[in-house]
Amino acid sequence: MRVDIPCREPSVIRLCLGVFMVFASQSVLPAAEPDAVQVAAESPPALNQSTPLVSFTNDIAPILTKTGCNTGVCHAKAGGGQNGFQLSLLGFEPLEDYEHLVREGRTRRISLAAPDQSLLLLKATGQTPHRGGIRIAMDSPEHELLRRWIAQGAPLGPDSDPVLQAIEIQPSSGVLDLHAKEQLRAIAHYSDSSTRDVTKHALYETNDRAMIGVNESGVVNAFDLPGKAAVMVRYQGQVAVYTASIPLPKDESQAATNVTTDAPPINNFIDEFVFANLRTLRIPPSPVCDDATFIRRVTLDIAGRLPSEAETQAFFADESDDRRDRVIDDLLRTPDYADYFANKWTSLLKNRRDDKSDITSNFAFHAWLRDNLLANTSYDQIVRELLAATGTVIGNPAVAWYKRVIEPKDQIEDVAQLFLGVRMQCAQCHHHPFERWSQDDYYGLAAFFSQVGRKPTAIAGEDLIFHKRGVAGAKNIKTGQTITPRALGDDVGEITADEDPRLKLADWMKSSENAFFAKSLVNRYWKHFFDRGLIEPEDDIRDTNPPTNPELLAALEQHFVSSGFDLKELVRVITQSTAYQLSSEPNELNLVDRQNFSRFYPKRLQAEVMLDAIDMVAKSRTDFANLPTGTRAVALPDNSYNKSSPFLRVFGRPEGTSVCECERVQSASLAQSLHLINASDIKGKLAFKDGRADQLAKGESLSDEDLVRELYLAAFSRTPSADELSLAQAYLSESRMKPDGSPVPADQAKRESLQDLIWALINTKEFLFNH
Repeated sequence: MRVDIPCREPSVIRLCLGVFMVFASQSVLPAAEPDAVQVAAESPPALNQSTPLVSFTNDIAPILTKTGCNTGVCHAKAGGGQNGFQLSLLGFEPLEDYEHLVREGRTRRISLAAPDQSLLLLKATGQTPHRGGIRIAMDSPEHELLRRWIAQGAPLGPDSDPVLQAIEIQPSSGVLDLHAKEQLRAIAHYSDSSTRDVTKHALYETNDRAMIGVNESGVVNAFDLPGKAAVMVRYQGQVAVYTASIPLPKDESQAATNVTTDAPPINNFIDEFVFANLRTLRIPPSPVCDDATFIRRVTLDIAGRLPSEAETQAFFADESDDRRDRVIDDLLRTPDYADYFANKWTSLLKNRRDDKSDITSNFAFHAWLRDNLLANTSYDQIVRELLAATGTVIGNPAVAWYKRVIEPKDQIEDVAQLFLGVRMQCAQCHHHPFERWSQDDYYGLAAFFSQVGRKPTAIAGEDLIFHKRGVAGAKNIKTGQTITPRALGDDVGEITADEDPRLKLADWMKSSENAFFAKSLVNRYWKHFFDRGLIEPEDDIRDTNPPTNPELLAALEQHFVSSGFDLKELVRVITQSTAYQLSSEPNELNLVDRQNFSRFYPKRLQAEVMLDAIDMVAKSRTDFANLPTGTRAVALPDNSYNKSSPFLRVFGRPEGTSVCECERVQSASLAQSLHLINASDIKGKLAFKDGRADQLAKGESLSDEDLVRELYLAAFSRTPSADELSLAQAYLSESRMKPDGSPVPADQAKRESLQDLIWALINTKEFLFNH
């Protein structure tokens, strides 16, 4: 073919040549004839039959993933990719990627007649302007493979192409010294029993960047912190995990000066696993906390309140060996336990008030959950009643959950995250990037809620919830196929049109085959008491996010199941352990430990608990509309009281819009500090009529030392040190003067000094934290 170029201007010449190349490639692969494209791609005219045919799925797609072409910020961006070129996220849909790359846009991205002129190569190597920059070096193995694939006619691959089934990491685990390195190997296993070393093209990501690093070649590097960390290795939809234990150096452990060598007592199986892990890491635990710390800690964690002075004194007077165990049992029998944990669960279950019509369901649902916790109804039964709830909110308060979570997709996402610890949101549109869950898994779960029916009732805003007769199923929005109920890949058996599929889901949850239900709950409760889950975040359980102590997590899970899903027993076994009762004071070797529970990690009091604690120390109260006088903040039924309480808003009480515990704000802020220092409601509590300062100022029989001791006992569950006592007594004995220079009357001066002392105590870190 002859082409006459009428102009010698270089830019025009390049344009004409580009038109010629497109024309030439279109003459080989006519875009209007898809069948011809496939034939030409599989049988190029000048193919050397001795050269192995390059597979798009097994050879080309991994290059696109490794170079970042199919990430969410590049050509896998939602809404059309980048500049009209769309790829599937991380190459999970290679057949779709093949269509977009080879056939879309009249085959403009590859040039079969002149492979080196293909946009795919020109942009990736930086020869043509590319917003993504240079992704592949010229003459690199990746460049040569891409070029050879195009020269072969851009084939999809032979029919006998093996399918990737799994990847293996060698080694799968290791013990690394500080600053040590280790090379990982990623081995791909295929359906024809063949294997391939894919180390170079696998993706690596660490779950703790402060502890270990990993480069693009799979070299792991331990940093300065001891502990356990993991590296997620991903290759074409398959994932594997390498776990590393990083102990302290022996010489450093032996050189420590303020570390006790006494082995902590073993109270139960929790201690065996915690301390065994610490021995492996050469991290010595802190000693057991004193009685004052324990009584305050365990009362806050179980009952959501400070211990009373009478409780504290009775505990100090008890000399029995099992006094700590008996305190735990006493707290679990109190209504305060039910109030506190009902507050936790109703928030996670979105028991919020959006308008006045929600009042009935808010109060009914909160009371239902609190009563179940007080009666110690088994956890699996509570979840079963919730998921399969039918009727009206008056007859069955559990149906109130369906008022807040209406759509099946919202229902399964909340259920999966809250009760299974699995985040399924990603799988609605594409394969989960960090897990094995597909879109079919997502819609298989949604199918369990596909037959939930609603009818309006005589109560405004309240529906009757019922099971609609019919075969359950949910349509995959991508494939259009109807997916029958299945529980994260597990078959739950046939569900007839008359059966409520939600009951099948509840049966599967408590079954021994379920790898998530019990694990999710014990991990969530572990975090409640230790401020960190064995898996973090607590609702992100997956193979690529391993626990820091897998043996302990498995033992806790088994204990919970064996107990009949007994929530009180779980609280009991955790709080009775020595691990829970360790001091929060670090030694020089466990100071940086934040994951292995070598000491108790102090945690800031929650908004409701802090408000109740201030009221308890000041002997004041906070009144809430339409609730009995004296109702504690942790007993509030819903989020509506946040609006009327500046304190709850400032200190981050959640609104109940999410099933994630992260909605609760636990971090400190300037607004919080200013509120505690100078807010009108705090001043009102200190000056509360007949409050503690008022009562103590009138008590003529009490010495200043007695006054100080009572305040410290109320705020900290301990007596003051000699220095604290001396300083407080000196302040109480100071005279106070009016602005005009005249002395303040003695009773008024004593009351104001006591208010100041209470104000100082509630602003200390010791008060604001559970330690």
